[in-house]
Amino acid sequence: MLSVSDAEAIILNLVQPLDDQRDTEVVDLLAADSRILARPITSSLDFPHWDNSAMDGYAARYEDVQHSSTEKPAVLEIVEEIPAGYQPKSTIQTGQAARIFTGAVLPAGADTIVMQEKTRQEDKRVFILDAPKPQEFVRHKAAFYQAGTQLLPAGIKLNAPEIAVLAAAQCSQLRVYRRPRVAIFSTGDELLAIDQPLQPGQIVDSNQYAIAALVRQTGAEPLILGIVKDDPVALEMSITHAIAIADLVISSGGVSVGDYDYVDKILESLQAKIHIRAVQITPGKPLTVATFPTQNSALYFGLPGNPAAVLVTFWRFVLPAIKKLSGISEGWGPVFLKVRSHDELRSHGQRETYLWGKLHLIDGVHEFHKAGGSHSSGNLINLAQTNALAVLPIGKTLISPQEEVLVLQLSNG
Repeated sequence: MLSVSDAEAIILNLVQPLDDQRDTEVVDLLAADSRILARPITSSLDFPHWDNSAMDGYAARYEDVQHSSTEKPAVLEIVEEIPAGYQPKSTIQTGQAARIFTGAVLPAGADTIVMQEKTRQEDKRVFILDAPKPQEFVRHKAAFYQAGTQLLPAGIKLNAPEIAVLAAAQCSQLRVYRRPRVAIFSTGDELLAIDQPLQPGQIVDSNQYAIAALVRQTGAEPLILGIVKDDPVALEMSITHAIAIADLVISSGGVSVGDYDYVDKILESLQAKIHIRAVQITPGKPLTVATFPTQNSALYFGLPGNPAAVLVTFWRFVLPAIKKLSGISEGWGPVFLKVRSHDELRSHGQRETYLWGKLHLIDGVHEFHKAGGSHSSGNLINLAQTNALAVLPIGKTLISPQEEVLVLQLSNG
C-alpha cells in the first residue's frame, strides 16, 4: 500500500499537460475568466503611456518650488488647466504652473506635482506652501511596464487582475488552453438516478453530482456518463467509451476487493497499467490509477464508492492532476496550513487520516472546527460547508483542543 505522498508523486508524474500547440483555442477577453493562458502576452504600449500626475494639484518645475514654505511660499502663474484625457498645450516656463488632475498628462517643462492640499490658489496664481520632493507624484512613462517585454507569462490562470491588464493592453482576443474533458460515471447495482423512486436497499447516486461540481470548479468540462451496473460487459463498454472521449476519467465504486468490484479486472483486460491500487489514507484507501497503451487515451481514476471518500480522494489526488493537465505551469499541489484545532481530533493512527470541517478566523488566528457527527466515509450529510480537512499523520492518534494541526485548505479549483 502506497503512502499518500508517494501516490501524489506517481499521479503528478503520470499527468501530461495539454499541448501548447494542439490543445488551444482563441477566446474573446470577456470569455477568458478562469481560463489558462497558452501563450505569453506582450504589448506595444508602455504603462503608463505617458508621464502623468498621481495626484490632484499643480504641475511645476522643481527648481521653482524646492525652497517653498508657509512663511515664504513660491508664487506661480497658472497658465493652463489639465484634466484627465486632455492634451496639454503649454510648456511650463520659470515661474509658471498648470492646474492638473489625477491621471492627466504632465505638460512639457514640468517635472514635479505639488498636491493641492499644500497650496493656496488666488485667481490665476498659486501659492506653494510646502516644498515637494523632486519628481514627486509624477508617474513616468513605462515605469510600470516597458513595451515589447513580457506582460503576462503562459500557464497562468486568468482572474480579474489579469483580465484588467489584458483589457488595458487592448488585447481583445487571446489564446488559451482548451478545457480538459473529464468523463464521470458511477458503478453499482444499488444506485439509482435522482428522479427515480427509492426502493429498499437502494441509494441515490450523489457521487456523480459531487464530482461534476468539483470538475467544473477546476475549469474543466465534465462529461456525465451516468450509472453503470455491476456488470463486466457494461463496465468494459463504459470504460472503453470514456477513455476514448476524455482526457481524464473518474469512476466511483467498484475498486475494492468485493465480489462485485470489477473495475481493476476490466482495466487489466484492456491492457491498462495499474499504477495505484490502494493508499494509506482514511477515508479513501481503495484508489485505482491507471494508464492505457493507446496514444492520447485518458488517465483513469477509480475512486471509492463512499461519498466522503470520493470527496477526500478528489481533493487530495484528482484536483492536483486536473490542475497540471489544464496547462497551469506551477502550483498544482494542495495548500496546507498549520492552524489551531478547536476540537479534539482522533484517529486509529494506521493510515493518514483526513477529518472534515471548517476554518474560522478567531482573534486573528485560524482555527479548525471539526464537523459534528460521525466521520464515517458513508456520512454525506456533515460534509456540507466543509472548507478544510484536518490531517493526522500515521502514528498520530490524538490532537488535543488548542493544539496545532495541519489542514488542507479547500478552494474552488
